[in-house]
Amino acid sequence: MVPPRLTLVSDNTREKTETARNDDAEAAHDSGPVPALSDPDAAVDHLSKSASREKLRRLEAMLFASSAPLDAKSLARCLDAGDDVHSLLISLQAEYKDRGVVLSRVAGRWQFRTADDLSFLLERQQKEERKLSKAAQETLAIIAYHQPVTRAEIEEIRGVSTSPGTLDVLMETGWIRPRGRRRAPGRPLTYGTTEDFLVHFGLDNIKDLPGLADLKAAGLLDANLPPGFTVPSPTDVAALMPDELPLTDDGDEEEEEEQGALPLDHEGSEDDEEGESAKDEPAKEEGKD
Repeated sequence: MVPPRLTLVSDNTREKTETARNDDAEAAHDSGPVPALSDPDAAVDHLSKSASREKLRRLEAMLFASSAPLDAKSLARCLDAGDDVHSLLISLQAEYKDRGVVLSRVAGRWQFRTADDLSFLLERQQKEERKLSKAAQETLAIIAYHQPVTRAEIEEIRGVSTSPGTLDVLMETGWIRPRGRRRAPGRPLTYGTTEDFLVHFGLDNIKDLPGLADLKAAGLLDANLPPGFTVPSPTDVAALMPDELPLTDDGDEEEEEEQGALPLDHEGSEDDEEGESAKDEPAKEEGKD
């Protein structure tokens, strides 16, 4: 049996090894939570930042996984009660400000979207879209700025008749919808824009449409405009206006019933008069006898 070999270690080597171990322990001790615990304010600040970071991660995961914009109420479900969802979303938006994907608010909701200056990179992946005709573009602009508006009002603004197919194309794109019916003879349909319209054009609400100064700056309007030319200020009119009726309104039937009730009352009064005259006739005849 071969005896084990022994290695002799000098005192200097032992001292160096123990010194290295002590240095590592001190370094680990310094980098640990002891300094944070020694300062209560720093500890609270550290925990607050960690909690805020965790909430941002949750919002980020929800928005990344969704194919459609999410509203604050839906996002609040992944947070604790009392959390300020809007402030957290603003913080997350700031973090993505200069990145390839940005957090945008569209139609009152939130969604991750490709940065505008990098959209050209995705042109090959986009489906070929059919271009709108000039009539459809004009009609869409009139509806966006003048909603709620009827077909007759659109034709009055354009100065030419509007083909039913133009409105059908815009409704197929999902950018306009029938809102209700105008309180006028014939009960014409009123049209307005949809949420898909806001999402497609990157608008938070309809008030973000460009005004007269913006259209001039973009070169979309002639510099020599006629006197008194104005661009209407679009407003958010999600609810029906006072001069609108719901699409399923029974106002026509009610009016017909009311109108039908008047002749009945009138006829009833005539019948009463005839009845009274009929009663008088026998009396007259009896008097003759």
